[in-house]
Amino acid sequence: MKRCVLPALVIAVWATAVARSAEEKRIGLTTLNAMQRIGQSDRPTGLDTARIKSARNEWESFQVVVAAPSENITVAGAEMSELAGPKGAKIGQDNIRLYREEYVRVRRSSPRAELPPGLYADPLVPFVDPTTGKPIEPRRRSQKRWGEPATVVGHDMFALPFEVYKGQNQPIWVDVYVPKNTPAGEYRGTFRVSASDGIKAEVPVTLTVWDFSLPDCPTHRNHFGGFGRVAALFGVKRDSERFRAIEDRYCRAMAEHRLCPPVPARLLPTVNNKDGSLNIIPERHEALKQFISKNHVADFQIPGCPFSRLPHSTLHPDYKNISPDQRKKALRFYREYYKYLKENGWADRSYVYMLDEPNRRENYEQVLVLGALIREAVPELKRLVVEQTYLQDPSWPDIDPAVDIWCPLWSFIDRKTVSQKIAGGDEVWSYTALVQRTPRYCPQYEKAKGLDPPYWHIDRPLIVYRAPTWINRQYGITGLLYWSTVTRVLDPWNNPAFAHPGHYNGGGYLFYPGVPCGIDGPVTSMRLKNLRDGMEDYEYFAILEKLSGQEAVKKIVDQVAPNWWDFAKSPAKYLLAREQLAEQIGKGKQ
Repeated sequence: MKRCVLPALVIAVWATAVARSAEEKRIGLTTLNAMQRIGQSDRPTGLDTARIKSARNEWESFQVVVAAPSENITVAGAEMSELAGPKGAKIGQDNIRLYREEYVRVRRSSPRAELPPGLYADPLVPFVDPTTGKPIEPRRRSQKRWGEPATVVGHDMFALPFEVYKGQNQPIWVDVYVPKNTPAGEYRGTFRVSASDGIKAEVPVTLTVWDFSLPDCPTHRNHFGGFGRVAALFGVKRDSERFRAIEDRYCRAMAEHRLCPPVPARLLPTVNNKDGSLNIIPERHEALKQFISKNHVADFQIPGCPFSRLPHSTLHPDYKNISPDQRKKALRFYREYYKYLKENGWADRSYVYMLDEPNRRENYEQVLVLGALIREAVPELKRLVVEQTYLQDPSWPDIDPAVDIWCPLWSFIDRKTVSQKIAGGDEVWSYTALVQRTPRYCPQYEKAKGLDPPYWHIDRPLIVYRAPTWINRQYGITGLLYWSTVTRVLDPWNNPAFAHPGHYNGGGYLFYPGVPCGIDGPVTSMRLKNLRDGMEDYEYFAILEKLSGQEAVKKIVDQVAPNWWDFAKSPAKYLLAREQLAEQIGKGKQ
């Protein structure tokens, strides 16, 4: 009898292995990190397990590529289990989000694009509608009887089920949030996929939680524009309750990606046009407090003063004149606004966005006028201008006395003058828009004229969205500015290109409208996720600097981002450097 046990066991093991092998031939699963991207018809690459590492109060991501090696399949289900850690600790499924990566078409290349036209994974269609908490149902049309009115339910864009044809891929994005109270250690779970005919496949997932936490509010200052164009995307009026709900969801999405959302005008004090005073409405004030707390707002842009606006055209005879009565009201406006912010603990990172790209001598003169007015009203209030840290023309007036926050374009950055401004007590942020190369008046023109910074477009590697915070740190730059996340493009889901007059794929566009998914809010992008990861990396810099000083941070940053032109192109270098930062933070805490 005993002689029969071993052959039976061997046969059972062999049969199980054959069955698994057959399933693997039908469903292929590999994993990628967040900085990688796979084409729809690319040969599957990656690992057979997912390994991620994170601090507490941080999001970390990975991708699972579902491939059909031998025949067409229909994926009916996909799920990520909870992650089990030391001493019974767990990260539950309520802290895990799944998205199906949608492919959008780049029909015409962005200027100086590194990648060709074609299909690119970018929009992240959620498995669960964040507004309802329910799965997004596919669109279905039915009739009880021929000739009767049809009933349509569901939506054109959904996560499950999805088809994968032989030789093609469908990636799934997985976001994992590590709560603040999570014990450090190693956590394990499993990602599973099932086809409509019952065939299944899975990959193991390992998460290492480091023993430190990121702060709630972003350390790296930022400004990413407003949501004025969102109403048109959803076909709603800007003064409607529905728009307010949609706007709130966009703001929340920004906050979850460590970006500072714009404060809705409906929450701000009103202004008395007769004397420039503020009217603090209690209901608005309470709503503003909740908004700032909920969305971790750190940078407060004081809205434009209606009494100190100068003509856009510098050909206007009064292009730099503010009448005495308007000037008096403007002084009161700034004083009362700053007082209001200071009384509520919001003044430290407040600023006035004075002027955008002053490209003429007359614009420089306007900066001096506006800067002097604000300084007279509130000496402590920071004044931001989107301009490089050196004169465009030596014959133009020096605007240094009127500026506290400089914001040069990436290609316009000059390390020497950036360092001089910082040494003089000013801040420097960095800024990107379209594809602008180094100007001839840049002190480093001869060195940089043929070089490119990490321009932000779909037809570039995802790493360009993670690199800028590392490069900023290299230069002592403490903020990041982008002109929009929701600008008008040709067709949001089919041709998301800003045309002005060139073709900029994804330029000024990090959110997709949730309309085809039935979501009254934004759909995020892979580019936005990588930007979030870069903002989180900056928190590591700040934590390590407090523990071990600037040189400890610089030593690691130098490996990845020596300057704006030589940033690392390999995802592995960022992940390794991030681990080194975490290791040094751990040593510094001992």
